[in-house]
Amino acid sequence: MNRIRVESDGFVARITLARPEKRNALDHETTHELLQAFTSCAQHTGTRAVLLAADGDDFCSGADLTALAGMLDAGPEAHYADAEALGRVFIAMREMPKPVIAAVRGRALAGGAGLATAADIVIAHEDAQFGYPEVLVGFVPAMVMTMLRRSVGEKRAYDMVATGRRVSAREALAMGLVSRVLPETDFAEKVDAIVREIAESSATAQALTKTLFYQLDGLDFRDGVLAGARTNVAARTTDDFRAGVLRFAKPK
Repeated sequence: MNRIRVESDGFVARITLARPEKRNALDHETTHELLQAFTSCAQHTGTRAVLLAADGDDFCSGADLTALAGMLDAGPEAHYADAEALGRVFIAMREMPKPVIAAVRGRALAGGAGLATAADIVIAHEDAQFGYPEVLVGFVPAMVMTMLRRSVGEKRAYDMVATGRRVSAREALAMGLVSRVLPETDFAEKVDAIVREIAESSATAQALTKTLFYQLDGLDFRDGVLAGARTNVAARTTDDFRAGVLRFAKPK
């Protein structure tokens, strides 16, 4: 039984977590399917944006603790393979040259909050909640910390991972954990409109923008500006740039 659904709608690929009876918890099979889906979307030339959403009341409750309980006596190699599988999903989301937009309703906890944080844009329903409660069960929010620190800063990130507290969509917005908060009225339609607007923009400009954006994490100020100059030049060589400039340069 598939844990996710993958659908194509024009330039948009929709990846939907489809285990609502498990609050879309992440087991090894789910993370494997997610990795395959994001890898396929990255390679598909007709896909310009990816929407990550979920069935049911909650976005994702994190790791499937029942599945983890079945691994308690496994060796370190098995545990590493299981952890690395989710880590590779986060990496695939960041490295793919297309924007990934997460639409979050209900609770996004632990690895589920990590999936949202790994997305390039997070659109939260006004009733959404986010949290990293791993410490409350003797666990560590290990892989997600790399992204969380970058998103909200050191002090706020440590507060969340050390206390395991949940934050509302509005607090998550103020912290920088989410991009936008939308009301319940027409939430799905409004998310769809945002994703379509992104997908209908220049694919080459989006790819160059995303690549440079995350490349800046490892660069100092001078090298970041120079990398931007090189990306600027690369953009000028594209057909989309040429068409866009000529369109705006036409006499009125």
